[in-house]
Amino acid sequence: MSFTEILYEEDGPIGTITLNRPDNGNMFTQVMCHEIRDCIEAIRRETRTRVIVLTGAGEKFFCIGGEKTGMEDTRLYAGTLPTLEMYEAIDRLQKPVIASVNGFAVGGGNVLQMVCDVTIAKESAVFRQVGPMMGSFDAGYGTWYLEDLVGKKRAKEIWYANPKISAAEAKDMGLINRIAPDGELREKTREFALEIAERGAFALASIKGAFNARHGGVGGLSRVTHDLLLSQYLVSDEHHELSEAFKERRKPDPSRFGQ
Repeated sequence: MSFTEILYEEDGPIGTITLNRPDNGNMFTQVMCHEIRDCIEAIRRETRTRVIVLTGAGEKFFCIGGEKTGMEDTRLYAGTLPTLEMYEAIDRLQKPVIASVNGFAVGGGNVLQMVCDVTIAKESAVFRQVGPMMGSFDAGYGTWYLEDLVGKKRAKEIWYANPKISAAEAKDMGLINRIAPDGELREKTREFALEIAERGAFALASIKGAFNARHGGVGGLSRVTHDLLLSQYLVSDEHHELSEAFKERRKPDPSRFGQ
């Protein structure tokens, strides 16, 4: 796969997506949002990888939010950064996604790591929501997912007062999972990914689907009932008997269904 604003590489069961705009804080653009979405959609269709890592290029920034340069001057969809498509792609992906935070995760960058299934960050990483300070907000994934992670009162403080949060503070409040020494983030991320990759792929997909069904409405529920359960049903005795009976224009034999 070839992209202009992200990099993608595979290392055994691990696929790594790197936000590749280090000179611009790895800020996501319309192009980057669509490239992340398209990359993840391609990953959904293969079985080589079992875990995906999302990180930023360079040593300073994971991602410091979004940049609307070059977008249409309209209040309709064409003038809105397609961040939701990026977040939804991560949610839809049946494979666990690890955010490997290599620096500042600010604004939409912090929301991006929250949407990932788990997060490991280097010791010097900093997390912050700055929308109300600079004339923006994320009243959706950025509020609901943050509340799930740290609780409503603390989530409101993070959005209302916009404090800088160290990696140690983030781990203590449940915003992230693990911390790695600054020079060992890549190594510790790989160890974390390989640990998860040893688990059952179908079991992990089922668990992730169940977690996401809570916020996903009918789409979230369908990722469990359709994407997971339907494939199992289509190899069952019940499916085969009903399908054959329909094609043969006869009544099905319920005794062949199993109990």
